[in-house]
Amino acid sequence: MLPVSATGLPSSWRMADVRNNLLVRLFVGVLVMGTCGLTGLACAAEGQGAAAGQNAAPAKPTRKVPTISEQVFKKLGEAQALIDAKQYNQAINGLLGIVDARKYNTNEKGQIHNILGFAYYSKEDYNNAIKQYKEVAAMKDGVPEGLETTTLYTIAQLSFIVERYQDALKFMQQWINIAQNPGHDPHIFLGQVYYQMKDYKNAILQVEKGVEIAKKRGLTVKEQWIALLNFLYYESENWPKVIDTSQQLVMYWPKSMYWMRLAGIYGQINKENEQLWTMQAAHAAKMLEKSGDYTNLAGLLMQAEIPFKAAKVMKEGLDKKVIEKNEKTLQNYGQALQLAGDVQPAIKVFEEAASISADGKIYERLANLYLDDDKHDKCVTAADNALKRGGLRKKAAVSSVRGMCLYNLDKLAAASSSFVSCANEARGSGDQTHIRICQQWITFIDRDVERRKQLNAAGAQ
Repeated sequence: MLPVSATGLPSSWRMADVRNNLLVRLFVGVLVMGTCGLTGLACAAEGQGAAAGQNAAPAKPTRKVPTISEQVFKKLGEAQALIDAKQYNQAINGLLGIVDARKYNTNEKGQIHNILGFAYYSKEDYNNAIKQYKEVAAMKDGVPEGLETTTLYTIAQLSFIVERYQDALKFMQQWINIAQNPGHDPHIFLGQVYYQMKDYKNAILQVEKGVEIAKKRGLTVKEQWIALLNFLYYESENWPKVIDTSQQLVMYWPKSMYWMRLAGIYGQINKENEQLWTMQAAHAAKMLEKSGDYTNLAGLLMQAEIPFKAAKVMKEGLDKKVIEKNEKTLQNYGQALQLAGDVQPAIKVFEEAASISADGKIYERLANLYLDDDKHDKCVTAADNALKRGGLRKKAAVSSVRGMCLYNLDKLAAASSSFVSCANEARGSGDQTHIRICQQWITFIDRDVERRKQLNAAGAQ
């Protein structure tokens, strides 16, 4: 069973989305003043929708607000020009010098605070930007409705950036309460906020609602939304939903990490067949990218008793140099070849692995392979190397194989000595099986020696 990655979602795309959306809304918010002109009337419903992610809805009566004087309009235009020239401090100082003047009406003050907020945001002073936008929101009916709604959304997103998550929830909810037919964006945003707060239950509810609204309106569902849901379901251990969203990610946004995650989930819930099939499909789609991808698939194929395919996968990974050649990977490759019946290629791989091994375990395996392949000289050498390097589970077993190879070389005295060592080592470890086997060989060799003596004597007569 392969484990699923426990890493969370990267924050880069979440913050990037918020910043990009915020730039659009801030820009539209600043334009409220320009679009509405000196009349101080709210912008059309379409403008409000563009600023805050709303869909078309029956037009509401426009809000009557105080007009903006020519003098204030000019000062706001000058400040905007300074911001465009990235002279933020000059713009801010100029606006701070007039913002508290009593002669200005609520709409004029609201517009001044709005431009101030944009200036602070532009220089990445988010705390002061929030302070200025809150002044705008406090004007309520004293500013155009489009500016009020855009400002609430802006405060919510800025609060998210500075990690004031409760404020982000509060102001977004205020926006939803007054928005006309809000779309999917605010719910996705709320889901992201709840995610940051580790309130996965509410995060799921909000993101699911956002996705549902987008689907109903025929809009494109974004990869990030499904990836976020996938993570939230995983943290909530809702395995059917995890699998469903993982399958969506694989189907619509096929990437190696999604294939590996789906396979890992199947392994985690003990669905080994589905895990293997997923990994095989990923392999066919050329989605194996990392060493672990290849070795995991090979391991699953070995578990399923398909060593031939496991060996092919290991060879592919090694040939591409995705899998590093080391003792472990070569041993796994050799084992797959051996179980697949490819003894000669397996021997070559084990020889390479043994040459870089720190202990004698691989030489022990080689000794057995050489014995099976009737390469008795190499068998003895491999057994000697195994005993010399040590780290063996059963020294008696290696001495036993060594004795057999020596016997096959007709070196009876050396073979008998090796079996004596085997019996002694077995007695020391309480290994009754090898005590019996090696003692039988000693007896057999003694009788063979005696038989040969008798034959030689008879021949001499």
